[in-house]
Parts: sequence; C-alpha cells; structure tokens
Amino acid sequence: MQSEPSPSPGRAVPRRILIIAGEASGDLHGSNLVRQMKAIEPGLRFYGVGGRKMREAGVELAADIADMAVVGLTEVVKKIPAILGVRRKLKLSLGRERPALAIFIDYPDFNLPMAKLAKSRGIPVFYYISPQVWAWRKGRIGQIGRTVDRMAVILPFEEELYRASGVDVSFVGHPLLDAVKTRYGRDEALRRFGLKDGVRTIALLPGSRPAEVERMLPVMMRMAAILERELPPLQFVLPVADSLPAQTVEDILGPFGTRVALVRDDIYDAVAVADLAVVTSGTATLETALLEKPMIIVYKMSMVSYAVGRMVVKVPCIGLVNIIAGKKIVPELIQGDAGAERMAAEAMDILSSPERQAAMKRELSLLRRNMGTAGASERAARIALAAMRNFR
Repeated sequence: MQSEPSPSPGRAVPRRILIIAGEASGDLHGSNLVRQMKAIEPGLRFYGVGGRKMREAGVELAADIADMAVVGLTEVVKKIPAILGVRRKLKLSLGRERPALAIFIDYPDFNLPMAKLAKSRGIPVFYYISPQVWAWRKGRIGQIGRTVDRMAVILPFEEELYRASGVDVSFVGHPLLDAVKTRYGRDEALRRFGLKDGVRTIALLPGSRPAEVERMLPVMMRMAAILERELPPLQFVLPVADSLPAQTVEDILGPFGTRVALVRDDIYDAVAVADLAVVTSGTATLETALLEKPMIIVYKMSMVSYAVGRMVVKVPCIGLVNIIAGKKIVPELIQGDAGAERMAAEAMDILSSPERQAAMKRELSLLRRNMGTAGASERAARIALAAMRNFR
C-alpha cells in the first residue's frame, strides 16, 4: 500500500466538500471516511448524498440513499424522476457551493456522470471504492481514468487493474476491517436478542434495499419453515440494515409463523452468534466472511435483469467472498436455484456437517488475512486531502 504525506498544516483548507454514496455500504464507508478527514482537518464541512451513518458523521444530506438505491432494470425506471431531481440539485450546487473536493463512493451509474461534471467545473475528483469493472463493463476504466484525479481501491487485485490503464490509484485495504467488530460477548448478545444458548441459530440477511428484501425475505422465511420442520430446534435472527424501514420487514414477516429476532443496531453481533448465515449477495457477504461465519449466498432478480446480467457479467461467481478468494469457498444459489427447498437442503447439509463448517471457516480466515490491514479509512482520508491540496 502507498502511504500519503500528511497535509501541510500551514495552508488554509477550503471548507466545503461534496460526497456521494448511493447504498448502505457506501453510507458506512463514507461516514468513516468523513470522520477520518475531520480528525485530520477539523474545519472541513461536508454535504451530499448518504444515509443515517453519514448524517451522524456530520454530512448535510441533500438526498437520502433510501430514495436512490435500486435493484435491477425495472426498479431503475420507477426511481428515475427522484434520481434526476437529486442530480439537478447537486449539479446546481457545484456552481453555487464550489466545493473544494468531490468524493464519489462506488454507485457508478450516478457517480461517474457527476464526477465528469465536477471535473469540467475545475473541481478535484476523488473516487473511493471502485465500481465492479472487473465483473462487467470493463470499458469504464478508461472513463474513470479521464475523470478522476485520485482513486483509492479496497480489493487487492484492483490496484494493478487500474494502474495498467494509467489511473492514479492506491490500494488502501478494506474499510470493513475497521468496521466489522462485535460489541458484546456471546452470552450477552444472546440475552439482548432474546435467543437461547445451545440452540442452533441461523442469521437471515435479505439485503439492504427494499426491493431486494421484498424479493428475498419471503423465500428465506419459507426456507425457515422447512428447516424448523426438518431440523428442530432452530432459532432465527435477522439483522435489519439502517437503510430499511422497519415496517417493510415487519409487513413481510407478518404472514409467517416462524419467530424471528429482529436486530437493528448490533448487526455484527447478530451474525456472530449464528451457526450459519443465509446472505443476499452484496457487501453483507464480506461482512459475514470477516466474522468467519459459514454462509450460503443467495440472489434473485427480475427475469429481465437476470437475462441482461448473464450477457454482460464476466465472472464465474457473483459473491464478493468467492470473487476475492478466486474460487468458490461458500455456496451460491442464484435465480432458479434460490428457492426455499434448495436453500433449506443446502443449509441442512452444512449444519449437519462439522467438517464442511470447519473447511469454510479455514478458507474465510485465510481470506481475511489476504484483505490487507486495518486503517483503510484513514489512508483513504489522507489521499483525499492530498488530492484537494495538490490540485492545480
């Protein structure tokens, strides 16, 4: 990893910085980045797009990620008016606020056009967390190289990919290495969540976006009913993402008879007490991996989105865990395979096989060691501040 010099204390720091994240994971990483930048330069002020965590870090939100997050082509169409409204507001702010730096976190279909616009206005651009160009639309690397002034990536193989195309890039390690920490011991966590010791526990992670949860949680609940019948006693815990309205989850759970412990704030503790996690593909798979928890990755999307995805996605696995490992270390059940019966059969096989659980844990432990060291947010903060100060 490259180290960056600390910003010179003798130079005045412009106050306003634009920062845009469009999903729950970006909200988490953006909040940690903002806190680190403020720790280095306390006078900085931030505005942009994010969620609860970025708001708590002091970002003045022009829009909330709840209005921006989409899954698949059909949902994009529904959200177009809201997304265009946010884009117009931010475009106006580039002229009115004249931010000293624009920070973009993943979310490429929204962020890359905004980054290009910021660049055209003479505003330095820092891109944090790469779009998954290695999976699909690799041609975006050139667009990113022409648009950004500095880039920080969080997966070890991404640095070489961008550097080969002339992008000024640094690998900073994965910010989840700082974020994924439990707060309680096992006994205290079980007590807080109303779970019993000695009963096998399954964590259900249906996603962070409403459309995702509406699609995946009913299937997970039908799976839970099968498991309760075939492999009792069991108990279930569901960590609820910050970006999800509680009512969305409760409305889905209502018709099902299976008891599920809902956990809002202590999501890592909820996963840590489980024997197995069933996880919708996304950042949550990596969070679960860092807790070294056996898992099944599942995903469903609309038939239109799936058909398009099969044509453009160029990687053999869809789970970040398996992509980073370079092989399938945890099972993936996608689209037609992600039915309740198939998911339940996979879960029963894992829960009934201590050898399979141990093998997964060994691979996940190795994956964690290969993901770099803690401190990614601070390293990214120093790169961002250097990009702002060194801009000509």
